[in-house]
Amino acid sequence: MDIVSTFFNLGVLVRYFPLLLDGLGRTVLLGALSIALGLAGGLLLALARLYAAKPVRLLAIAYIDVFRALPVLVWLVIVYYALPFLGIRFSPFVAAVFALSTVSAAYAAEIYRAGIEAIPRGQFEAADALGLHAYRRMRHVILPQAVRIVIPPLTNNSINVLKDTALASVVALPDLLKQATQAQALAANPTPLIGAAVIYLLLLLPMVRLVARYESHHARRAAR
Repeated sequence: MDIVSTFFNLGVLVRYFPLLLDGLGRTVLLGALSIALGLAGGLLLALARLYAAKPVRLLAIAYIDVFRALPVLVWLVIVYYALPFLGIRFSPFVAAVFALSTVSAAYAAEIYRAGIEAIPRGQFEAADALGLHAYRRMRHVILPQAVRIVIPPLTNNSINVLKDTALASVVALPDLLKQATQAQALAANPTPLIGAAVIYLLLLLPMVRLVARYESHHARRAAR
C-alpha cells in the first residue's frame, strides 16, 4: 500500500467521520468546562496566595507548587483509578474535568498573580484614596487592568488544556482521540488518526493566531 491509501484514505475518513465528530463534541465540552473551572479556581488561588491569612496562603502556595509539578496524566490516573479505593468514584468525564481543571487552576493562579503584581503600586494607593474597600478595589480597579495583561498567557494555558483533553482516552472517555483510535482499529487503517490531528489543528490554530495578534496589538500600543 502507498502512503496515500495508508494515511490519507478518503473512503475510510468519510466512513468514520461521524465517529470523530461524536468524539469532538465531548472534547470541546471537556475542554470548555476544564478551562472555565481552571480560570475561576486559579483566580481564587491567586487571591488567596496574595491576600489571605498566612495558613490559607501557605495552603494555596502548596497547592500551586504540587499541581504545577504533577503531570496531568499521572493525576488523571490517580483520580480515576486510585480514588475509588477511598470510596470516591467519578465517571470518566467527571474525572477528566476534575483532573484537568485542578492542574489548570495551579498554572492560572501563577499567571493571575503575576498580572496583579504587575499593576503599579500607585493604582492601589489611588483606590485607597477614593475610599474603596479591598473587594471593590480589586474588582473595579486592579483586576480589570491585570486581566488585560494576562490574556495572552491565560489563552496559552487554555490551549494546553485543550491539548491535554487527549489524555482522557486513558480512562476510556470516548473523546476525539479515543474515537479516532477505535476507528483506526475498526478500519485497520491510521487515516482516522490523521483526521483527528487535522481536527485538533483546526480547533487550536485560531486560538494560537488570536494570541499572536493580541500580543502584537498590545506591543504596538505599549510602544506609542
